[in-house]
Amino acid sequence: MGSLDFAFWDVIPHTSTGTAIADDYDAHIRLAQRLEGLGWHSYFVIEHQNAPQGISAPSVYLTAVARETSRLRLGAMMWQLPFYNPMRLAQEVAMLDQLSRGRVEFGTGIGVHEHEFIRWGVDYYQRAAISEEVLQVVKMAWTQPEVTFQGKYFHFDEAFPHPKPFQQPYPPIWAAVHSDTSVEFAARSNYNIAKNLDTDDVVAGKFDLFRTVWHASGHAGTLPRVFLMRSVHVAPTDEQAHAEAREFLAPGGQRVGGGPIAQTRVGWGSHARGMGADSERADNKARGQTMAQAQRDYEFNIDHGLALVGSPETVIRQLQAGQARMGYDLFCTNHQIGRMPREQVERSIELFGTEVIPAFAGAPVGPR
Repeated sequence: MGSLDFAFWDVIPHTSTGTAIADDYDAHIRLAQRLEGLGWHSYFVIEHQNAPQGISAPSVYLTAVARETSRLRLGAMMWQLPFYNPMRLAQEVAMLDQLSRGRVEFGTGIGVHEHEFIRWGVDYYQRAAISEEVLQVVKMAWTQPEVTFQGKYFHFDEAFPHPKPFQQPYPPIWAAVHSDTSVEFAARSNYNIAKNLDTDDVVAGKFDLFRTVWHASGHAGTLPRVFLMRSVHVAPTDEQAHAEAREFLAPGGQRVGGGPIAQTRVGWGSHARGMGADSERADNKARGQTMAQAQRDYEFNIDHGLALVGSPETVIRQLQAGQARMGYDLFCTNHQIGRMPREQVERSIELFGTEVIPAFAGAPVGPR
């Protein structure tokens, strides 16, 4: 059994207005402080633009978290690369790394929802190519005294990026992936890999593909880190945990294609599944079917590993079995399941921190 660290997935919905937003941010920063005390290795948010959930300025928010913690590693999973000037992104993340004294985990991704791109006037179908160029420039800015770059999307003439990151040569880079193409890109680039949403069977295949391509690429050093995010609910007994989770884990309804976004003029874009023509790709259709089934069927979530629910002892066994099968070494817990009441979420977090994490004590922490 390999070593295992724990990350935390924080969901910060845009439901408040006015000064209440500041109160929400303060509450989540206090949560990050508690997670540090309970032994979580890292803390992640996700960037979304034009969406009811997600952080619109992750570097700013994470700087506030960094200044109120001292050991907790932090990042976005992911920063949406196509929406950034790469030089500004490089400097923002490097400054965050300096202010946190080297605790940044740099999660990268291209984005999946077409409407976010339409609303900002960014070509959705060029997002992968734009992202590759952004990441190329970011790494140049972190490692070179000046950057001259002539690309298809960005041009810099003797730019002097400052500051450089605290971590050298730069923070750990993560690729948030779904498709085989993105998995293979991460492996060839020697990036850490992050996954969610798919069933354990699919995830195991993706991680096997990652390791196969990584070894075939002839990289030196150790295998990059492997991250999996799942919904988690812990209670004193299995019966209580399932009773509490059942109401919120599969509530019915439709996450993509409906809701307040569907009522706007732009809506979800050109396709009801929100990914434009890419919605018809085989892997995206399969993932859509998985998510739809998960919304309807509580047992489907449990049987296919989309959620870990039970007593601390049961969740420990589930984690050990999942790690043996899929080979993750950073497991990310999402305790906010649907509209589950805050008190139940907080009790789950406390039980996980006090009884589950210590079962994996002794694993080395920090980037590898």
